[in-house]
Amino acid sequence: MAMTVTPLTPDFCARITGINITLPLNDAEFAGFRAAFDRWSVLVLPGQPLDDASQIAFSENFGPLEPTRSVNPAAGTPFARQSNLDIKTGAVIPADDRRMAYQKANMLWHSDSTFKAVPSLCSVLSARQVPAVGGATTFASTRAAYAELDEAVRLRLDTAVVEHDFSYSRGLAGFEFTADETAQFPPVRHRLVRVNANNGRKSVLIGAHAKSIVGWKAEESRAMLDDLLVRAARHSYSHDWRQGDVVIWDNQAAVHRATPYDSVRHRRLMQRTTISSRNEAYAQ
Repeated sequence: MAMTVTPLTPDFCARITGINITLPLNDAEFAGFRAAFDRWSVLVLPGQPLDDASQIAFSENFGPLEPTRSVNPAAGTPFARQSNLDIKTGAVIPADDRRMAYQKANMLWHSDSTFKAVPSLCSVLSARQVPAVGGATTFASTRAAYAELDEAVRLRLDTAVVEHDFSYSRGLAGFEFTADETAQFPPVRHRLVRVNANNGRKSVLIGAHAKSIVGWKAEESRAMLDDLLVRAARHSYSHDWRQGDVVIWDNQAAVHRATPYDSVRHRRLMQRTTISSRNEAYAQ
């Protein structure tokens, strides 16, 4: 079967069928897949039961994988684990456990790894176990947010630099890092406007990790970053997960956020790989 691309919104996010990413892709197959990724920013692939090895193999088509650090229970591996299940025992983690508190910030709009010196290109998330109710993930287009701006605002933002801070974003959800954890992730600065070298389209690097626009007054900076998120959210897609689903998204052209589920009654296990942008031609 040939790969089929079905748009899920008019300008953002598409469903991909007719391709099996649990098996190795040849160059032509991945070239078509990458073109769809650059065009739609978020790709949804139903019925792709990845295991850890096949997820790593597929993800490496995009580039080098980031190792996970900090509080995530899969720290030290290529995976970021989004789950209410203990990684060693498989038992449900109590709702008041620090590991669950850490995950609350996932419900804020964010892009993965913008708090790192080299931001990520994309993330690959596979649904291993899903709750019967709740736990959807919503995606929004930061490319559409940029396109909505007046030309004068675009010109001003094209040279803007934003400070991203992991401690700041986790603090928004009431979570506090220890001093040692904070030291792992000092604040970093990135250009606000990103340019996809494969198609020239611009987007903005925003979300919960984006603390402030460098050189702007605090109120003006916060107002602009919040406004960009509001604009992005007008172009959104919410994905209700089924076991075996895989979603790939461009962290430099989209933000996402988790939605609640009953973590006491239902089991949930999502495995994420995150691909570094260090080999990419996105404007840094």
